[in-house]
Amino acid sequence: MPQPDISAIICTHNRDVYLGDAIDSLLQQDFPNFEILVVDNGSTDRTKEVVAPRESDPRLKYIYEPTLGLSFARNTGFKQARSEILAYLDDDAIASPQWLQTLWNAYQENEKLAIAGGKVTLIWPEGVEPPIWLSAGLASNLGAYDLGDQMTLIREPGLTPRGLNYSIRRSFLETVGGFDLNLGRVGKSLLSNEELHMTELALNQGWEVAYLPEAIAAHNVAPERIKRSWFLSRGWWQGISECYREQLTGRAGIGQLSNGGEKVLRGVYKSLKYVRDPALSFDNLVYAYGQIGYLSAAIRALFLGSPSAGSTSTSGGEKHSSDRTEQG
Repeated sequence: MPQPDISAIICTHNRDVYLGDAIDSLLQQDFPNFEILVVDNGSTDRTKEVVAPRESDPRLKYIYEPTLGLSFARNTGFKQARSEILAYLDDDAIASPQWLQTLWNAYQENEKLAIAGGKVTLIWPEGVEPPIWLSAGLASNLGAYDLGDQMTLIREPGLTPRGLNYSIRRSFLETVGGFDLNLGRVGKSLLSNEELHMTELALNQGWEVAYLPEAIAAHNVAPERIKRSWFLSRGWWQGISECYREQLTGRAGIGQLSNGGEKVLRGVYKSLKYVRDPALSFDNLVYAYGQIGYLSAAIRALFLGSPSAGSTSTSGGEKHSSDRTEQG
């Protein structure tokens, strides 16, 4: 194959139910010159069997990466990719036909662009409606992302593109040493904030980050995520991830305890205040629970000397990257 203009990368772990559709959406792109890398991150299901019949297409390459961890798998993909522009699609997402073309155009038009991603819609399981307790804010934890119909330069890390529909310039990624291995999913943990951290690094170095409304992807909502317990676990790990991100940027310290404690109380208060509004009440409860996770990580770092989010042990159970404040 000739040198591809863009590398589309799918990092997958035990998602054989959705993976075929994700790959097919890339094979059907309205773009002339690209490669597809499927990074199998230690899957134990039928992942290889799903990929095998599609490997006859010369654009597709299968890579087995046994070390678990989303950031690890992403780094494996970028090291084996041959293009300057890397486009990451989740294994349970479907890219629109113009996805790669839209991303590639943006990088050609802006030499300062380091990161770009697009709008994300949700695909609900057949016969399932969004529950009444699901707020717009919590829907973003399922991947929903919409900043409107105009291209927007991201100035705040909390608005960074979703990792399931995400692209990055190789030369920038190399300067920061790849994705941080202490952020991003590892097995069943819901660590996150890797994209948010990357955006912060890019902005601090004078690069630009963009939201591209026409680079659309749809994300399948797994049935097991339509449970309150999943959102509570997601909130817990979001708090841990945010604590670690503060440590990475030199903002850790005793002040994290008072800050986190105040947010817990505020979230609980608002959850009770809006008890007649199921979505608003639950949103604030998840926020408060997340701050308990934040406090657990802060205490561990302060008193046990463990700054790594990846090593934090919690009872929070089993990811998206966003700086959220309690709602209402």
